[in-house]
Amino acid sequence: MLDYLRGSVSKRVYSYYEARLLSQVKKGDMPTHVGLILDGNRRWASEVGLDISSGHRQGFEKLKDVLRWCWQLGINTVTVYALSTENLNRDSGEVKDLMDLLEKGFTEVLENQEIHDNKVQIKAIGRLDILDEGLRKVIENAEEKTKDYRGRRIYVCVAYGGRAEIVDATKKMLSSVMEGKLKPEEITEDTFSKYLYTAGDQDPDLIIRTSGEERLSGFLLWQSAYSEFYFMDVYWPDLRKIDLLRAVRTYQRRKRRYGK
Repeated sequence: MLDYLRGSVSKRVYSYYEARLLSQVKKGDMPTHVGLILDGNRRWASEVGLDISSGHRQGFEKLKDVLRWCWQLGINTVTVYALSTENLNRDSGEVKDLMDLLEKGFTEVLENQEIHDNKVQIKAIGRLDILDEGLRKVIENAEEKTKDYRGRRIYVCVAYGGRAEIVDATKKMLSSVMEGKLKPEEITEDTFSKYLYTAGDQDPDLIIRTSGEERLSGFLLWQSAYSEFYFMDVYWPDLRKIDLLRAVRTYQRRKRRYGK
């Protein structure tokens, strides 16, 4: 009985605090593009006594919640760091589980009415050519199905590395120069950004990383030059709505000067 009462009181306090925090955040300037580094799935699984695969699956389900929270706040562009090039060097069994989960996620895009009702455009970025044909086909189908949507956008970083992106952009730009499509004197930061995987789209206002680690690990190295960073000491599967709201509130309290 005592445990029940404690749980009931805790839920009421949490709900009150969440509503109060949401009210505060909605009065401030909202980031329009948020980057998410989903870290801590494996450590979370270890601490609760589950296998690594279960940790990644729980992280996938959490992402659905967080995307809904972002949309509720008016954050319409989200970039998700789903799989880095370094992640591909993990144990083959774990890599297969991650690939299966990615395929499941992109397949759900085709069937998820919430995606279509909200006009969410899906785009995968990274060295997609190194993925197996089946996963590439599912990704292509998801992108094709949502290519004309303009309500919201989700970038999914797959087989992605920030350094690799810059190298690939440089190679494409050099090809344009050699083909006579671009003059060296025409190369500017804006020009270069158009050769990135994100093709000159808006840079993230806020980048959030879970699990207590405080580094980008190759995430959007070019695009994050003037992003605000927020690192939280919570594993991704345990992320709560108030954690996201706190991150946004911290963003709102900062003064963005862009070097001026």
